[in-house]
Amino acid sequence: MSGHVRTTSPMRASPRCGAKTRSSGACRAPAVHGKTRCRMHGGAKGSGAPRANRNARKHGLFTRDAIEERRRIREVLGEVRKVLEGMK
Repeated sequence: MSGHVRTTSPMRASPRCGAKTRSSGACRAPAVHGKTRCRMHGGAKGSGAPRANRNARKHGLFTRDAIEERRRIREVLGEVRKVLEGMK
């Protein structure tokens, strides 16, 4: 064998990521220094969703006003259908 010295003990002793994987096990990657997550689960600088989840407001399809408007349109269409059925 070569005379290479392995220095894996600091990495093995470092705290692990606290994220849960798809198979419901714990992530085994080391956490980023000073954080509780690894670089792949949000420990990297600039990672994660923006504050206040601005992505959810991109198109406004699911805002309270839009949902209420669609509900009112369905009610009006139902009334129109009843009137048309009565005309037959």
